[in-house]
Amino acid sequence: MEKSGKFRLTSLERNWILYDVGNSAFVLMVATLIPIFFNALAESGGLTSVEYLAYWGYASSVVTIITAILSPILGTVADTRGFKKPIFMLCVGVGIVGCCAMGAASAWLPFLVIFVIAKVGFSGSLVFYDSMLSDVTTPERMDEVSSRGYAWGYIGSCVPFVVCLGLVLGAGSIGISQMTALNLALLLTAAWWLLTTLPLLKSYKQLYYVEVEKHAVRQSFARIGHTLRHLPEDKQVFWFLLAFFCYIDGVYTIIDMATAYGTALGLDTTGLLLALLVTQIVAFPSALIFGRLSNKYPSAKLIPVCIAAYAGIAVFAFFLTQQWQFWVLAFVVGMFQGGVQALSRSHFAKIIPPEKSGEYFGLFDICGKGASFLGTMIVSVGSQLTGSANVGIGMLALLFAVGFVLFRVSCRTENAKQV
Repeated sequence: MEKSGKFRLTSLERNWILYDVGNSAFVLMVATLIPIFFNALAESGGLTSVEYLAYWGYASSVVTIITAILSPILGTVADTRGFKKPIFMLCVGVGIVGCCAMGAASAWLPFLVIFVIAKVGFSGSLVFYDSMLSDVTTPERMDEVSSRGYAWGYIGSCVPFVVCLGLVLGAGSIGISQMTALNLALLLTAAWWLLTTLPLLKSYKQLYYVEVEKHAVRQSFARIGHTLRHLPEDKQVFWFLLAFFCYIDGVYTIIDMATAYGTALGLDTTGLLLALLVTQIVAFPSALIFGRLSNKYPSAKLIPVCIAAYAGIAVFAFFLTQQWQFWVLAFVVGMFQGGVQALSRSHFAKIIPPEKSGEYFGLFDICGKGASFLGTMIVSVGSQLTGSANVGIGMLALLFAVGFVLFRVSCRTENAKQV
């Protein structure tokens, strides 16, 4: 392992990280301005605040179901020699075009449909992007490179977001409507996403792959079937995926529904957006710190710390009623968000066969973004049944607790394997 003070990125590693900078701008839009756009359309369509939160949660759930179905299939096909980059480009294209098209929607239902398509494209691109980690760096550098990807993604996404936020908040002073400002914000985000993707597309080459066969797609289905049948035999990977399914479910649910949650509680919109901007700023040094810590402590010890912190965040959110409490929540989320995501990605990359990275990261994505189907459903159904958004958010603490226990089981399995 290189000493943290002498760590230098290669040009390919920098280009890989740059995609995190680009797609994170879309993630930040989904967490902030896009829910506000939807809220405006929902109010004009006669939806209540509880219905608004519920339908937003249902849309997120649809995204995760579609992603869960497609990810392992596309990931397995992408492991075939020469397939990974083209499929990655297709998913990125769908996401970018969808991001632009959302601004054309004039009613809440068409907007949600376009949002689902764009989010599926984005989520699909991450399957291939994450699996590229095995091709762009070495196992001993993965924790640091992955952490830097998330860190620069957080701070880099703030660049277009600050411009977008200025457009939305200052729309009246420059003579445009807020809806026009939101449209411009979506176009700016799409352009940023595209420009930061180009360097990776130019420099990436697939190093680990399965050789092309006569019936590549059919053979891909056969390979994923074989992996699924024998997955329980690799107990370290099996238990990690179950743990990841639980704890990252809560993480992504909090990310996806933070603004919608605060809006449903009646908190000030400007305050919510600024608080979430603080999350991105705090997440930048925090992710870098976790990357440096990974040089001294294994990810098997750092990830449980992040999971426990998120359990505390969910409990705190249950009692959230004031604006200042949302600011505290945003700050603490920023401290651990990058760490748990980056270290989980690199930890998984180190325990799987590199030539099957697309296939395995397809499963990783099912247990990741696919898992947020459960989290968003818990929040949506809990909110509707109780009439309180706090109850649904607070219940996420149970998912973190289960994830913590299962992760420890995975680590004990690894230790037993080494003995």
